[in-house]
Amino acid sequence: MTQDITSLLSVIRLSVRFTRPTPQLALSEIDFSVQKNSIIGIVGESGSGKSLTAMSIMGLLDASHIEVYGGIKFEGESIFPNHPKRVRGLRGKEIAMIFQDPMTALNPAKRCGGQVDEMLMLQLGLSREKAKAKTLELFEQVKLPNPATIYRRYPHQLSGGQMQRVMIAMAISCEPKLLIADEPTTALDVTVQKDIIELLKEIQLKTQMSMIFISHDLALVSEIAHEILVMYQGKIVEKGSPEAIFINPQDEYTKALISARPQGNLRLKSLATVASIKDKSFTPEILSAAARAAKHQQIYLKEPLLRVHNLTKAFYQKPFLFGKQQMTKAVDEVSFSVFEGETVGLVGESGCGKTTLVKTLLALEKASSGQVFYKGRDITRLPSPQWRALRKDIQIIFQDPFSSLNPKMTIGDCILEPMIVHGIGASSQNRKQRLNHLLCQVGLDESYATRYPHQLSGGQRQRVGIARAIALEPKIIVCDESVSALDISVQAQILNLLNTLKDNFGFTYIFISHDLSVVQYMSDQLLVMQNGRLVEIGDADEIYAMPKSQYTKSLIGAIPKGISKAE
Repeated sequence: MTQDITSLLSVIRLSVRFTRPTPQLALSEIDFSVQKNSIIGIVGESGSGKSLTAMSIMGLLDASHIEVYGGIKFEGESIFPNHPKRVRGLRGKEIAMIFQDPMTALNPAKRCGGQVDEMLMLQLGLSREKAKAKTLELFEQVKLPNPATIYRRYPHQLSGGQMQRVMIAMAISCEPKLLIADEPTTALDVTVQKDIIELLKEIQLKTQMSMIFISHDLALVSEIAHEILVMYQGKIVEKGSPEAIFINPQDEYTKALISARPQGNLRLKSLATVASIKDKSFTPEILSAAARAAKHQQIYLKEPLLRVHNLTKAFYQKPFLFGKQQMTKAVDEVSFSVFEGETVGLVGESGCGKTTLVKTLLALEKASSGQVFYKGRDITRLPSPQWRALRKDIQIIFQDPFSSLNPKMTIGDCILEPMIVHGIGASSQNRKQRLNHLLCQVGLDESYATRYPHQLSGGQRQRVGIARAIALEPKIIVCDESVSALDISVQAQILNLLNTLKDNFGFTYIFISHDLSVVQYMSDQLLVMQNGRLVEIGDADEIYAMPKSQYTKSLIGAIPKGISKAE
């Protein structure tokens, strides 16, 4: 490929090979250019080579077990191979990077303002006073509320969106010519994600810098990029304008990425996955409104399985010395019903009270007032021994499968443990047979039983979490943000799996997410939560088509839509 000599950045036949523990070609002859004042989007699943490409450009790869071939030029001058000093001089000043997880990228022991000051003093040689003034100006530029307060706070005292804004301020502090944003909105609320995207576009337009925006969400990338590169298994399989990629995708993998995201105006029985698109086994089947209505009529003729009445959970904060005790209502007089065989979707931004509501339902938090009826029985005041027996009926799939699995236990032991505790299975042999059957049901084979959590991918760990939840044959399963941090295609696999298990076993789901498109696809009934209260409740499709509250409208408006042929 001939590289344009006017390009700001040229990546020429870049290949990366891991030499240990197992030799593996991770990047294979990557070729692309970034023009001045342009935004390039790189999209693909985890393991496709997106972040590896970014780390290669930044010169952050560990040379002890990695071999890199090819070339990288910045402003026409070679920075790879054999120019490590030049790369170090460019890093942070001419080429800056926003990392995926701001909590791990920021120093937890230093105040946010001091971390940006340090960058300015090191790279621009500013005095401490001038650095502080510049930092406050940057915090204002990235639209942080009350910059002086944020300046003095530690990272753990900020929300995810605020931490990401601090990272953006640090990245643009030296006015770089190229900014690399590596998954800067992963696991953020859709409204916060939209704000971050708008902020990056605004900064790019104002400073005329170039940008490489990396994500696994093709629809999101299309909202910011002038050109999109689609990566799969270490190769660029397709490139083009957002319009060309969306309207006329050429590669089967690109088609799968587009089809895997739930479409709000079209309810499919199952979502496309990379495998089903590649082997041409995917046939879109639309669930008609009549079929859905018939199903609902059957569900809602019964008595509710779970009924929540005026449930409230308040937290009290004692003053340090004097003053009044402060009360915060995380859940404020919430009422709703869950019917057997139904999926109830619960959506809202971080901090709205979704997880606290679920913890209160499960008696992991004690209710301040109100009642929860399970099969007509009030369970809010049950003694602990009775709750232990009830936990078999109500299970939860956690947001982060890695932290919810014991890293010292094999996958088999993680799934067997609750079965042993609740006396499921006549013998150890019987439980082992059940374990193997469960693994097959969630799309894993028997060999996974002897593996440890760190040996599995994110999607595989989430399948283990599902297997552990269904091992006890529960009546209700709570899915707490269980797909929020997964790739789009892996997310489609997990959503399909949950729906298949629901059809096969008659499970009832409470499905929690901040992504309204995913919740709407999964749900029969939809609950929209804001500041501890339910602001809207009703049929999922009706709310999505005609939202009544302004808050729901803002959640729907923040969903990345991609580009349609009509546009």
